Amino acid sequence: MIDQFKPRPAQKDILAYKKGTLGVSAVPGSGKTWTLSYLAAKLIDEGALGEDQEVLIVTLVNSAVSNFSQRISQFLTGFGRIPSLGYRVRTLHGLAHDIVKERPELAGLDTSFQIIDEREAIRIREDAVYNWLRKYPNHLDSYFISDINEKKKENLYQKQIPAYLSQLSLQFIRTAKNLQLSPEAIRNQLKFTNQSYPLVDLGLEIYEVYQRNLEYSGTVDFDDLINKAHQVLNLDSTLLERLQDKWPFILEDEAQDSSLIQQKILSKLAKRSGQFNWVRVGDPNQAIYESFTTADPKLLNEFIKSADKSYVLPNSGRNTKNIIDLANHLVAWTINNHPSQQVRDALFPNDIQPTPPGDSQPNPISHPDQINLYAQALTADKEIQLIASSASNWLDENPDKTAAILVPRNERGKKIAGILRSKFNVEPVELLNSSLETRKTTGALVIILDYLIDPSSSKKLSAAYKVWNRAHQLNQDSWKSIEADADLISGFKTPELFLSHEPLTDWGKYFPNIGSATQLRFNVFKKILIKWQEAALLPIDQIILTISGAIFETPAELTLSHKLANFQKQLSNQHPDWTMPVLLDELKTLARNERRFFAGGEESHFNPEEHQGKVVITTAHKAKGLEWDRVYLISVNNYNFPSGENNDTYIAEKWYLRDQLNLPAEALSQLSSLMSNSDSLYSEGESSALARDEYIRERLRLLYVSITRAKQELIITWNTGRGGKYTPAVAFTALTDYYAQEQISPTEEVI
Repeated sequence: MIDQFKPRPAQKDILAYKKGTLGVSAVPGSGKTWTLSYLAAKLIDEGALGEDQEVLIVTLVNSAVSNFSQRISQFLTGFGRIPSLGYRVRTLHGLAHDIVKERPELAGLDTSFQIIDEREAIRIREDAVYNWLRKYPNHLDSYFISDINEKKKENLYQKQIPAYLSQLSLQFIRTAKNLQLSPEAIRNQLKFTNQSYPLVDLGLEIYEVYQRNLEYSGTVDFDDLINKAHQVLNLDSTLLERLQDKWPFILEDEAQDSSLIQQKILSKLAKRSGQFNWVRVGDPNQAIYESFTTADPKLLNEFIKSADKSYVLPNSGRNTKNIIDLANHLVAWTINNHPSQQVRDALFPNDIQPTPPGDSQPNPISHPDQINLYAQALTADKEIQLIASSASNWLDENPDKTAAILVPRNERGKKIAGILRSKFNVEPVELLNSSLETRKTTGALVIILDYLIDPSSSKKLSAAYKVWNRAHQLNQDSWKSIEADADLISGFKTPELFLSHEPLTDWGKYFPNIGSATQLRFNVFKKILIKWQEAALLPIDQIILTISGAIFETPAELTLSHKLANFQKQLSNQHPDWTMPVLLDELKTLARNERRFFAGGEESHFNPEEHQGKVVITTAHKAKGLEWDRVYLISVNNYNFPSGENNDTYIAEKWYLRDQLNLPAEALSQLSSLMSNSDSLYSEGESSALARDEYIRERLRLLYVSITRAKQELIITWNTGRGGKYTPAVAFTALTDYYAQEQISPTEEVI
């Protein structure tokens, strides 16, 4: 592929770069990674670097680091250069870590500081939220709708409010750190105001607890790492000058996802002798993470406008011409015709253009039936059935191609995966919070551990027995016998007999008419239980490995069980006071698909081409950077893709809150008003309305990203949701109207 790289005219403009600031807006599939890699190699080959200097390439995720390193190395080899010299590739967090490691004492850290695990960060915030709710049980009552009764309110405080406040605290802490506001700075500012800021009080108290936990354990989170890197550069001018000299050129990828503090760091490093040598490349139309992070695509847009030079990478060989036209129409419609004028700036006016004749990546051939915008109303269940049937049929006919189903949320993906397995005998590839294999393996361990905690429970003993015999599920007759055995155990009054150390038990005394095969199984099971019970005195990771050796057989299960054991060991080391029930709760969240399994990185370095003849199920957000021959985009209704119309609802606006308030947005607005020392800046409800507009913008970009994942075929559907109250997204209707001239009248057979 390296030998085949022939720069397009637009790429040649960028490769002519010598110095200064350069802003590049790149459409999906335009080859920006290839372009930046070639530019880095070219700068090295042309002697733009002095001795011991490097081109610094900064990107977003770890998988991109290896891609850049490999391509630059291959280009340098082609130039006759040493492939490993003259460049350094880092994620922004990796770069920040390098900087802090140089002078940790300036960051207030020990030389052995560690970065907190994301799962642990979630745990600290959640604990702080629960403690806050116990301390202030009625603090949020004033935000509830007036006609909510006490029973519903109590249920909300037990179930929905903790999760909502956990999200609020995450956004509050991240925003505060992005603005370089410590808990002390916010607390001091509160002393000088007479205005009431109840949501700042809430967010600050959780922030203080969270930060104390980090300081106590000598850890930092990723936001701290960025802040402390900036702090070190401010305090050590000698180090800054050395790094500026070390990296005379900075090439930044995925710049649309940069935050203000990240931009400040790169700006400091890029300035050398009054000259900025800084190339920033990104696609403002693919900024889909800002609802969950402090990323701000406006920063890239402003840089492009002010840069010494700016270019567009417009050519993409990824998609067919008709898919390109559809994506371009979404951009044009948004800019010119979106019903909400204030969100017409959601998409940047960059048209995707096919590759020129003779290009090494020609566009796939277009056919009229490659796009199906399925306009018919479907119930949520009917939509899943229809898509599962279509995917199953298509895979049968296209075993050498790739396909994906993009879902709005993990739970919907889990449902469609279940239908594919149960009704169509199709095993999907799950790129969700956790795979089915993870959930099944973790779920089996949870059942055994749950029994070991409560060995007097006949029902838990029965469940453990079924797990131990899980291999029999493949044989219907054998499994019926196991289920019959389990029913006997479930009603057993003295389950402790299964833990007695008698070598054999005459189970006929307790179970009339029991067969000899069942007697044998019970006695073997008893030996296993005694072994597990003795292992219960060991550390949690050794308990898991002991159980796993008896119930798992496949390499995948055994490998995963080792990862789970290590995951639990880390938690146990971090929290010596945690008992087995608390550690078990962690496994239960994985088994229920409520959290991602951070110990394995299941979606790291995911390559769709390795899954030809299979269907990948993932969220639209996780699909960014990936591509498939056929893509199904489902649930494109006015709930998942609102437009500002009167009947639209918004995920961040909860039914139980008055005046459609978005409390995370209100908390950040209160924080901004407080720190600006201008109480008049805050007016309740204004930030909720602005957040609604920003959410609409982000969803338009998500729709654009989803469309451009499809190389050859694209199917979009919508559903009416619960109670049949949802309508097709306004953007979907606009695309349907545009494509009506070429669209085949949709039927289930067409899909």
